[in-house]
Amino acid sequence: LARAGFPVIATELAHPTVVRRTVAFAEAVTLGAITVEEVTCRLATSFAAIQTVLAEGEVPVVVDPAGSMLKQLRPTVLVEATLSKYNSGIMIEDAPVVIALGPGYEAGKDVHAVIETNRGHNLGRVYLQGSAEPNTGVPGAIGGYTIERLLRSPGAGKLYGVRQIGDLVQAYEKVALVRSAMNEEFPVKASISGILRGLVRDELDVTLGMKVGDIDPRASREHCFTISDKSRAIAGGVLEAILYFLNRG
Repeated sequence: LARAGFPVIATELAHPTVVRRTVAFAEAVTLGAITVEEVTCRLATSFAAIQTVLAEGEVPVVVDPAGSMLKQLRPTVLVEATLSKYNSGIMIEDAPVVIALGPGYEAGKDVHAVIETNRGHNLGRVYLQGSAEPNTGVPGAIGGYTIERLLRSPGAGKLYGVRQIGDLVQAYEKVALVRSAMNEEFPVKASISGILRGLVRDELDVTLGMKVGDIDPRASREHCFTISDKSRAIAGGVLEAILYFLNRG
């Protein structure tokens, strides 16, 4: 959206749980700023700072998980992009155009449009009525692998990376560990060989079964630092929906 000329403001958690950190604006919360494919996102801590970042042609990100700044910002378009797969509480009245990604929302009732997020024929499709495909619990296949690609936490505690995003790892290799409050250590091991494409930030509090990383069996390191085909398709759907409603007046 920023590359298409829209002024964009992103909101985030105080401790982001994003896996693909090298291509996520969420990293600006920790680093202060991050550039993803020539678009820079910068942390803003006040309404004035938001205006300054926008004036520089960058994307401000604010820590505002509850959306408390919504009334002050008064956006023309609100995109619910948490991919939580359930209704987080946004309503069609929250902005002139409200768009949600994935299941949990009904277009025409909860929001103005829903974007399909499930890999396959309909990925990126704009629904003006009805809902996206239900959550299957199984990620889309890459290189013939689905659930095997994911790294999930074997216990509750704080996660610490052993390997880094972009590293080539082998099946059954330890790529991270989780240290519990009782100082127990649980290894996070790769199920398949490939490139470590994503891993949550060190010292993040994780829960049992939580997604903490993913392996790309295609073993292309470049994939770690560029936006995925899925993300581009979904973003294209969001842009289509925005233009559809704005051009209708």
